[in-house]
Amino acid sequence: MRIFVAGATGQIGRLLVPKLIADGHEVTGIRRGDTALRALAEQGATGVRVDVYDREALTAAMRAAAPDVLMHQLTALGAGNLADNARIRRAGTRNLVDAAAAAGVRRIVAQSIAWAYQAGDTPAGEEAPLDLGADGMRGVTVGGVHALETQAAEIAEHVILRYGMFYGPGTWYHRDGRIGRQLLDGGFTVGTGVTSFLHIEDAASAAALAVQWPAGVYNIVDDQPLPGPVWAGALAEAIGAPAPPVTPVRAGWERGADNALAREKLSWTPEHPVFRMT
Repeated sequence: MRIFVAGATGQIGRLLVPKLIADGHEVTGIRRGDTALRALAEQGATGVRVDVYDREALTAAMRAAAPDVLMHQLTALGAGNLADNARIRRAGTRNLVDAAAAAGVRRIVAQSIAWAYQAGDTPAGEEAPLDLGADGMRGVTVGGVHALETQAAEIAEHVILRYGMFYGPGTWYHRDGRIGRQLLDGGFTVGTGVTSFLHIEDAASAAALAVQWPAGVYNIVDDQPLPGPVWAGALAEAIGAPAPPVTPVRAGWERGADNALAREKLSWTPEHPVFRMT
């Protein structure tokens, strides 16, 4: 298949593109910088310099590539700005979906998140509603997720992957990542809320498989949601940082997510079933 990857050199994209090529697909990836384009060429993909906010150029690139599948792995979290990330989910997805429609693309695989559900006492399944009544920055994040998923669903065959919190090399949850550095500096405090994680390699593998999955929304998370003191303690120990102080605070939405649907319907299982730094 011909696959058009938006976010081809991001956290997921840099691992995903080689998997797609190894599976025999023809990959076109979009980025803005020359360095990223060279990296795509070295992997065996075709790189196109285009900004997702440039609707005309994006549509032209999509039509030229004539893909069978649009792979939407775009985020804007390099600087930790949640508003920028929500914008790319809203406006970036809008442009991608419109370009795909103009190019006759009938399948999209889109990256979403598994911590946008309403409050609850147990890990959320896909049938749980999104937390659309949230305010503040959480409201911005959930609103962006809702826009992304709603727009992606305009494409006939849409596979929406609600990923757990990424960990592993290149993520925030690593020695060199945002949370790892805060732990090492002694500037991190953890609450008692529950989080579902996903190793970055499992995220890329799931996306590669999803080009063939039935349309739907799937929680792609590991097997064991963990309370804050457990995962933070494990990460701190692995990177040689002191265990962080714990505050007895848990938001209702900090409930984790359930991967039963992906296991039962797709026969998907994570290679890293429990958060563990190696």
